[in-house]
Amino acid sequence: MFQPIVPDVGLAGWRFLQRTYDTQFETFSKNTDLQRDTEYFLENIGEITTAEALVRDRRLLTVALGAFGLQDDINNSFFIQKVLEEGSVNEDALAVRFSDPRYQELSQAFGFGPGEFLKTGQTLFAEAIVSRFQTNSFEVAAGQQNDAMRIALFAQRELEEVAVMDGSVNTKWFTIMGDPPLRQLFEKALGLPASVGQIDIDQQLGIFKERSQSVFGSDDPALFADPDVRDDAITKFILRDQLSAFGGGQSSTSIALTLLSGL
Repeated sequence: MFQPIVPDVGLAGWRFLQRTYDTQFETFSKNTDLQRDTEYFLENIGEITTAEALVRDRRLLTVALGAFGLQDDINNSFFIQKVLEEGSVNEDALAVRFSDPRYQELSQAFGFGPGEFLKTGQTLFAEAIVSRFQTNSFEVAAGQQNDAMRIALFAQRELEEVAVMDGSVNTKWFTIMGDPPLRQLFEKALGLPASVGQIDIDQQLGIFKERSQSVFGSDDPALFADPDVRDDAITKFILRDQLSAFGGGQSSTSIALTLLSGL
């Protein structure tokens, strides 16, 4: 099975992955197991009309969860069934109460919940889910080579959606803070310790906004609609991740020279 090629760490590896993404993704998408799963989903999802039926079919559930980066929940069938059945319309629905927006996106995509319309039989629904599944599968595979690459690829495609979504500045930051890959990216890009997640959520919000203002010149995530600003955020994340990976065995001058060589 073809695995994404990341020949180097840090910026050098990231720039290589950016340059070769289309070719690598096309080759990866031809993997036999991936094709079998996607073909099975395309052929059978139209017959699924309940959340219970979806979670009973492990092959369908694999694609459904993988499309939203929730593949680690494959064995939590009862939990996923509840997420799907309760939908995303009511404020007390399980998916809505989670800070991680991916559960709400999953529930909305299928439309099993009360007050929603079923989407499994709609034209192009299956193709859209399969496309997301293939993209996320590539990112997961790249992450097995270097986890920073998975986060960077995810942010490259998802951060713009957060930037242009409806809602206030605070709502957008809460979305970023609740999404594990985006949160990891911004914690490092803004120079925040992972322990910031242990303090009160409103205090966290203030810290993220203050750091964003200092680093990017604005506390409004709408600025990440600009591809240059998104690239700047990802670059800062990659550099800080590489710096932390080096550890304390090198001098600051040596580390700086190594980082600059990847620019």
